[in-house]
Amino acid sequence: MILSGTAHRFDPNDDINTDYIISGRYKFKIDDMDELAKHVMEDIAPGFSSKVKKGDFVIAGRNFGCGSSREQAPRALKAAGVSAVLAKSYARIFYRSSFNVGLPLVECDTDWIMDGDLINVDLDKGEVTSVKTGQKARAAQIPKAMQVLLQDGGLIPHIKKHGGFALE
Repeated sequence: MILSGTAHRFDPNDDINTDYIISGRYKFKIDDMDELAKHVMEDIAPGFSSKVKKGDFVIAGRNFGCGSSREQAPRALKAAGVSAVLAKSYARIFYRSSFNVGLPLVECDTDWIMDGDLINVDLDKGEVTSVKTGQKARAAQIPKAMQVLLQDGGLIPHIKKHGGFALE
């Protein structure tokens, strides 16, 4: 699967927690994901939700998604149109929650990706490419089980499709 879009880089980009992704003041007041998406990243990047377009990428550093384990953070990113997050590392619970909702997380060096860059992400090859310069970076291989979940749109659609958890 190849994803293409614009990079939205966050600086400083380490330890972006789930309350930065979607503030706690909205988590319990808004159930509609499209409405929640209007507030994604607003505490660290006001206006982000109006800039991000379907297929775009969030670019971050280490430990992205640390903090609260609520699934609203990856769900709000996905609802905002983010096709994947590229970061050096992820908080474990955020990692799992993201794949559960069908949001790909790509683990790679992100230092070279600038805000506004057009990039392609090949999830099958584990490769990130700058459209402008042709520069490439290797990405960590996404485990097969997570690839299956992504192909099916997340854990719940996967279970509905297969009548349970199935990797074959």
